[in-house]
Amino acid sequence: MYTNNKLAKSVRLALMFGGASLAFTGTAAAQDQSDEAQAEEAQERIQVTGSRIKRTDLEGAVPLTVIDREAIELSGDLSVTDVLRGTTFNSFGSFRPQSGSSAQGTASIDMRGLGADRTLVLVDGRRLPKSPSTGSTQDLNTIPIGAVERIEILSDGASAVYGSDAIGGVINIVTRKDYSGAEISVGAGQVSYPEEGGDRENGTITFGAADANTSLLGGVSWNSRDIIFYRDFPYAGQGSSVYGNNWTPWSNYGVFTEIPNGCREPNYNAVEIGGRDRCQYNFNATNANEASSANESLYLKGEHRINNNWKVYATATIAKTESFGRYAPVPDWAEIAPDSYNNPTNPDAWFYDTVNNPNAVAFDPANGGSFGNGPEWVDSYHRYAALGNRDGFVNNENTDLLVGGSGFIGDIELDFGLRRNRNKTYDIGYNYIVRSTANDYISNFNPGYCGDGTFDAVNCRYGYDIQNPSNNSEATLNAMKATISRISKFDQDEAYVNASFDVAETDAGVIQAFVGAEYRKETYVDQYDSLSEAGQIGGSAGNSAGGDRTVKSAFFEVLVPVTMDFELNFAGRYDKYSDYGNDFSPKVSFRWEPTDGLVFRGSYGEGFRAPSLDILTAKTSFSASSVNDADTCAVLGSCPVQVDTYIQSNPNLESEQSTQYALGVAYQPTDWLNMTVDYWSIEIDNRIQYYGPSTIIAREAAGEFIPPGLGVTRNPTNNVITRVDAGYGNEGYVETDGIDLNARTNFDFGSIGALQTNFTVSYTNDYSLDGGRNFMGDPGLPDYRANIENLWTVSDFSFVWNMNIIGDQAQCSIGFEAVGNNCVRNPAFAERNGSIGTYVTHDFQANYATSWNGRITLGMQNAFEKLPQLTPYGGRDYNFDLYDDYGRITYFRYTQVF
Repeated sequence: MYTNNKLAKSVRLALMFGGASLAFTGTAAAQDQSDEAQAEEAQERIQVTGSRIKRTDLEGAVPLTVIDREAIELSGDLSVTDVLRGTTFNSFGSFRPQSGSSAQGTASIDMRGLGADRTLVLVDGRRLPKSPSTGSTQDLNTIPIGAVERIEILSDGASAVYGSDAIGGVINIVTRKDYSGAEISVGAGQVSYPEEGGDRENGTITFGAADANTSLLGGVSWNSRDIIFYRDFPYAGQGSSVYGNNWTPWSNYGVFTEIPNGCREPNYNAVEIGGRDRCQYNFNATNANEASSANESLYLKGEHRINNNWKVYATATIAKTESFGRYAPVPDWAEIAPDSYNNPTNPDAWFYDTVNNPNAVAFDPANGGSFGNGPEWVDSYHRYAALGNRDGFVNNENTDLLVGGSGFIGDIELDFGLRRNRNKTYDIGYNYIVRSTANDYISNFNPGYCGDGTFDAVNCRYGYDIQNPSNNSEATLNAMKATISRISKFDQDEAYVNASFDVAETDAGVIQAFVGAEYRKETYVDQYDSLSEAGQIGGSAGNSAGGDRTVKSAFFEVLVPVTMDFELNFAGRYDKYSDYGNDFSPKVSFRWEPTDGLVFRGSYGEGFRAPSLDILTAKTSFSASSVNDADTCAVLGSCPVQVDTYIQSNPNLESEQSTQYALGVAYQPTDWLNMTVDYWSIEIDNRIQYYGPSTIIAREAAGEFIPPGLGVTRNPTNNVITRVDAGYGNEGYVETDGIDLNARTNFDFGSIGALQTNFTVSYTNDYSLDGGRNFMGDPGLPDYRANIENLWTVSDFSFVWNMNIIGDQAQCSIGFEAVGNNCVRNPAFAERNGSIGTYVTHDFQANYATSWNGRITLGMQNAFEKLPQLTPYGGRDYNFDLYDDYGRITYFRYTQVF
């Protein structure tokens, strides 16, 4: 019932003897084959990720990890993202859906810790388009898990084969085919942390039919997760933001005081800091920790053989994802004139009107009166809680259509096709503010003082009462409120033609060649609403971008058997981009099998990453950035200070360049043990990096390089910063290297079952920038990740026990001191300090294959409720990319085959 098809078996055999690592590959099923069947399969040529040349099943020699359909089901994961996040190649974690982010519904994978934009994701060997939400990374949530036959992970660079981005590695999602019958699978899961939220559901329906010439496969796939609020976690504490209801005078900027008697709204908290009353806002009471998500997809795949030499094929996928996130109400600042009724330094302010304002207090010249300086300009730091929480709805629609044909002209095998992908995202946000209206309403507030000296809170009232936000009328709040939108798309059209053929036959074997060409057009549009573009929205940032480009590529690959046990592979690819230029990526690799069961392999390659359209084409966006600049701070009388920052695009960006090499050995001393060890090294030059305002100011002071178009503008009289232009540029290099180890055992104990064990560990030895210190062991950079997977099968039952291990790290980096769970800046600390311990979780699963072709699955992920160590990281209580805090996930799944 649950056997794999002939191709999957061939791939597993090829990789096993070629020295690649695999996860739960169904060895017992392969052992059931007859010698004749195995011999027949050995002659079948197949193509695996990392090479375009089809080989017989014993010829594969790339460092490839295969996660087949059975392994996916045994993992208990609901999505392709979850499966890949748990692999050891996801060295330092990767972005996962989270509330409050513009990419809250997307998920990515980050091989070797080099960034998701340096990991290439393919579907059936073709590039997955970029996500419209990011413009630079690929969204794994658009791939329906029900359509996946296996996942191939190439832990080596492959720009010579696939082009841009294939630096950290390549992930190829191979979809199902040659399926006959029907299958329905439904499941549900529940997390133990927190007690509310996070529940999940999933299901797939797959059907297929085939005759001698035609095959058709289709299916639907869905999964969903409920929203999780931060307040529901047992460790949740109060958030504390100065954007509650405070003010600060321009003459002593940065000294905050509560708006007089203005800390009475829900989630406003009165505290004393530095001897002054302050009104902080508890944003944790309303923030969602993770957005809710729902994914639905429909996929179809068909193939028709015209004759013995030619066939046509087509695939179509429609995928929709929806997510909902909630963020605390808008925090923003406003400038308030000295004579405003909302200005605490004004003795005539509304706060002090004991006749008309029931919440009035007495004016205190020493406090409210700007420390005795009299009325002056002030800034309010206000939380617009009366407008409601910021709610974000993100919907993504992805359609992918491919048609093609393949066949032979003589001894040349041709493959050609056309593909069109349309990927569109709708991002709608509610309860934001129009900044100009809010500033006007606050600074020009009139509670009801009429020109004739009377008070009329209805007819003479204007603006926003900052002391009593909930007392403002609906009309006032609605006039300040804005619904923002961001509509993005990333379209990709491509055409390709490939040819493979035998060049010559020698005593050592057949010289094989592959040549091909591709044309791809990318169109990116990221359109913000007009108010956001104008910088008029409070509580949100960003600006529109858009552009298109074409990519023309030509590539080749040649396999040369030098002797019966030694072969060389040469590959090269030329990519011409219409916007920035061109790149050529070569690669050479070898495979040497001196004796049966022992293989040595190695490769050297060069690669590149093209600058993405989002940073090449973005419109200039504004930000008020906090910086430390001696001259500016001296004139304004406080530090840090806010400066006008304009984030620029850079149409002159160049591509990153990489060089990498790998050496490995695969050894199978017995029929129950095989293992691989691979050393890898990657260097990225001319890296694309962001230069923020603090970096640019520091470089200006030191006289160091600043990319063209970026810099600091100062007032020629007093040297105060009037403007900073920030953005992207090319500079510097990254170096990293490490070792991957995999060992697999298979034991058959007869009537009491069979045991398969798979041990995988990825160790990163060095990660450094521009020749500096090794960052390994810093917070968020564990030296290693490991997985131990055990599968016991007996009769109609199977049992799984998996261990997932993330290595320890320092709690605090150089220049910081570990104090409790926190890191406090302390230049005296010249070494890393504190500790985040090794993180180990255990997963269990039990399966029963029924007599009516059903399968019942019960499982637990993180059975012992291991929680991440609470050490703040990236604005959260723990490293959100590397860990999760679901506690135990208990799930059930039922599968029925017809």
